[in-house]
Amino acid sequence: MYSVYQHWDPLRVCIVGRSYAPEFYGFIKDQHVRRIFEQIAEETEEDYQKLIQLLQKFNVEVLRPELTDDYEFYRINGGRIAPPPMLPRDHSIMLGNTFYFRTSPNTVNPDSWDDSLVPLASDLATWGGVLDRIRQTNPVYNIGRPGLHPANSATITRIGRDVYVGTWQSGDTQEERIAALTKSYPEYRWHNVDTGGHSDGVFCPVKPGLIVSLRDVPTYTETFPEWEVVYLPGQSWDMVKPFMELKKKNQGKWWVPGQELNNEFTEFVESWLDHWVGYVEETVFDVNMLVIDEKNVICNNYNQQVFDAFDRHRITAHVVNFRHRYFWDSGLHCITSDVAREGTLQDYFPERFI
Repeated sequence: MYSVYQHWDPLRVCIVGRSYAPEFYGFIKDQHVRRIFEQIAEETEEDYQKLIQLLQKFNVEVLRPELTDDYEFYRINGGRIAPPPMLPRDHSIMLGNTFYFRTSPNTVNPDSWDDSLVPLASDLATWGGVLDRIRQTNPVYNIGRPGLHPANSATITRIGRDVYVGTWQSGDTQEERIAALTKSYPEYRWHNVDTGGHSDGVFCPVKPGLIVSLRDVPTYTETFPEWEVVYLPGQSWDMVKPFMELKKKNQGKWWVPGQELNNEFTEFVESWLDHWVGYVEETVFDVNMLVIDEKNVICNNYNQQVFDAFDRHRITAHVVNFRHRYFWDSGLHCITSDVAREGTLQDYFPERFI
């Protein structure tokens, strides 16, 4: 049976996301615009393959969602095309030995995949193979079960009996959510962590005793007493706010067939995408890392301060540059989901009582 209790235990099974193939963008009439998307698609899969090859060197079994090149299959309300299954972390989490998966929002009152979960056709075609593989050994439930929704692995940090839940908005105490989680999963101690968004984009506990963080998540001295914290203020998403703000303003219009003549769309492509194809090599360090085990971690690029800390803790860093992570709004932790790790439930802070 698969299980995950600490995210630095040796990784054995991992989901890796998938983007649309270059051929998918054949519906875009403007050749220049289409070629940009094709290049992003090509380079994205190249980076996926580098990640997969590295994982396989550590004997990690890799699971991937499936896709069709027919964009009509992924058409959603308003004529837009649904984003590709890039982010398994946003859809799933293995909590202990139970796997939780989030289907599309208009799935009818789901409770469990086996009994009453009625996924959309695109969900079933995309994730069905992955879920069938996991169901061979583990129970699979919808992530909307009481207390867990709308949490996913991107907001949850599993450290043995202590589970840290990041906030969606800064200052939120999440009292009701923490209470519901405590009631539903009493074997864990649930903690509110004020991250103001996905916690895996704010901090990463790499191993017992070491955290890499963009800022002081109030306060590590209380949540992780005596652990070393390496701070990297102003890194990651803060460095590319103009791009992210324009991307948000565009509201996904680059997925809409026929929008290639839209002035706003054209401005976006000409101002950012063409430039972005070259800008992706930006060496901003991303704390969105994937830990293979206590001695090995995968990160997006090099940072001397972080690598010095890795040396002190005898950790080897493996660089896989996910070049278009800002365009896809995702880092290495986001585009993966750990399904199985060695190890059993540990208690790193036994002075805290269940």
